[in-house]
Amino acid sequence: MTEEFHRIRRLPPYVVASVNQAKAAARARGEDIIDLGMGNPDTPTPPHIVNKLIETVNDPRSHRYSVSRGIPGLRKAVAGYYDRRFNVKLNPDSEVIVTLGSKEGLANLASAITSPGDTILVPNPSYPIHQFGFIIAGASVRSIPATPNEDMLRALERAVRHSVPKPTALIVNFPSNPTSYLADLDFYKELVAFARREEIWILSDLAYAEIYFGDLVPPSILAVPGARDIAVEFTSLSKTYSMAGWRVGFAAGNERLISALTRIKSYLDYGAFTPIQVAAVTALNGPQDCVADLRNLYKERRDVLIKGLHSAGWDVPSPEGSMFAWAPIPEPFREMGSVAFSKLLLEEAGVAVAPGLGFGEYGDDHVRIGLVENTHRLRQALRSIKGFMAAHGVKAPPSSNPAQKPESVVP
Repeated sequence: MTEEFHRIRRLPPYVVASVNQAKAAARARGEDIIDLGMGNPDTPTPPHIVNKLIETVNDPRSHRYSVSRGIPGLRKAVAGYYDRRFNVKLNPDSEVIVTLGSKEGLANLASAITSPGDTILVPNPSYPIHQFGFIIAGASVRSIPATPNEDMLRALERAVRHSVPKPTALIVNFPSNPTSYLADLDFYKELVAFARREEIWILSDLAYAEIYFGDLVPPSILAVPGARDIAVEFTSLSKTYSMAGWRVGFAAGNERLISALTRIKSYLDYGAFTPIQVAAVTALNGPQDCVADLRNLYKERRDVLIKGLHSAGWDVPSPEGSMFAWAPIPEPFREMGSVAFSKLLLEEAGVAVAPGLGFGEYGDDHVRIGLVENTHRLRQALRSIKGFMAAHGVKAPPSSNPAQKPESVVP
């Protein structure tokens, strides 16, 4: 009775736990900790969405069980969003399903399509559910480069040749969490051609589709002709409309994958609370100036953060998308790894970041910094970081140019 449960044994200890414990202990001592470690939006949900929730929740009929695949109005709204945004026409009855956030959808689809021992291709570093959803389902994970370029494509070819059994699915996530990489439509075309040729499913995580700062507007993989033969795409309202706690997202694409997710969800849940789904319709069909405003807010924060880090002597690429900066650990601290560095930054600067090791072993030389505080708090954090760096002998190079866009960020 003391032996660990089988599926729990496959999950490693939560890497971020020790940093979270140190953060909680510091706050218990009354210290002011600026938390840039969580991907938790700090801005309020737009009022018109909240008002629709309140209106709907006051109708007693809305308190009944909902539908696990999502109410028809929301599935139609998702199809409308894809038509407007990506010029992709979807059948809301067979190619769209509502999920309890994209994370739940990814995990349940992994369970639905995975046999024990299957090989799944996952970028490393990557958002944890991308690999652990499949590990929980009994699969083996093979890491591939996280960059949307020839490195990933060559690694995919090698994986097909050398994996036993042959890989059955591939995860991609652009704009990426944590690396902030963006992919263009040409890259997706090559990816789709590869997956169709090798008969491999693609699961695309597009949760950050609307958070981008440059000329490259994140496309949908479903815009590639033939993609719906092998691909399904997950996205979420969490970041786009600051609705993280509402837990509403959706999957769209290949009918067989949508059917598999629909079937397994029918055994597990009754869908999101109906008023939340009705409010989500308002989000997708209503005025979109709130999305542009949020994008501009994150861009302003990004610029403040990157400029401040450069002035502190920390050379961090300027992200072109997502709500994170993927920061190489400064040279004097690199050998200690991301967990020890994150603890040291917390202890000496009062700033919490997410250790890169939490996103895979190839992330251990980075930390993830979230754009989840207002500019006043960011500047406060940057002053502390600058003092921390100076105390350890790090100074900014006089020729640093924070406005320059590093090649490593954009393929």
